[in-house]
Amino acid sequence: MVDVSISMQGSKLAAANNILPEIVDALAQQPILSDKVRFGLIDFSDDAGVRLPLCDLLDPGLALPGLSVRGGTSYSAAFTTLRHEMEANIAQLKGDGYVVHRPAVWFISDGAPTDPEPAWRQAFADLTTAKAYPNFIPCGVDQADLRVMGSLIHPSDGNKKMALYMMEKNTDPAKAITAMAEILISSMIQSGHSLAGGGTGTILPSKSSLPAGIKQYDPDDFV
Repeated sequence: MVDVSISMQGSKLAAANNILPEIVDALAQQPILSDKVRFGLIDFSDDAGVRLPLCDLLDPGLALPGLSVRGGTSYSAAFTTLRHEMEANIAQLKGDGYVVHRPAVWFISDGAPTDPEPAWRQAFADLTTAKAYPNFIPCGVDQADLRVMGSLIHPSDGNKKMALYMMEKNTDPAKAITAMAEILISSMIQSGHSLAGGGTGTILPSKSSLPAGIKQYDPDDFV
C-alpha cells in the first residue's frame, strides 16, 4: 500500500513507482517463488484504489501500473479498501483450490492521516480483528508520525510480531522509500523460501541487515 497524497509528489513518488519493477526483477531471479507469492497494489489519498489486483508479477502479459499524486491522506479509506479486497481475494483463491497463507501488507506513508482519528482507528480495528487479518508492516518516511505508525504494527504480541520501519533523520525520503523496497524484497524472498519448505508466516530481515537510513521499531518500543 502506498500513500499518494500531494506531499508524495516528486522524487518520493518516483521512488514509489520503482517498487514494483524492483520486485519483478527479484522474483525473476527466484522463479521458484512465483508459485508461492502473489502481489497486489493499493494506493490511497482522500480515497483508496486497487491499482494492481492480486496477481503473479511474472505473468508475461502483465502491465505494471503507475502511481500519481492526488488529495489528502485517508487512512480509513486505505484500511477499508484493503479489508474488502483481502476478503474477495482470499475467497477467490480458496475457490480456485489454493492454500492461502496470512497476507503481508506493507504500508508506506509520508505523513499523518488527515481523516478523523476515531474513523481510521475503527477501520484499522475492523481490519485487524477480521478472521483473515493481515500481518501489517508500517513503513514511515519524511513527516510520518512515529507514534501513529507504531500503533499500526500488527500483530503486536505473540510469537509472530511484526515491526515498524522508519526513516532516520537527515535521510533523503526518496532513498528511504527505495530502502523500504529492499526490506520488502528481502522479506518476500525469505518468507517465500520458508513457504516452499513447508513453513508459514512472514519473515522479516534481521536488524543488522537493514539498509542505511532505516530504523526498525518493535511493538515493545511503544509500551
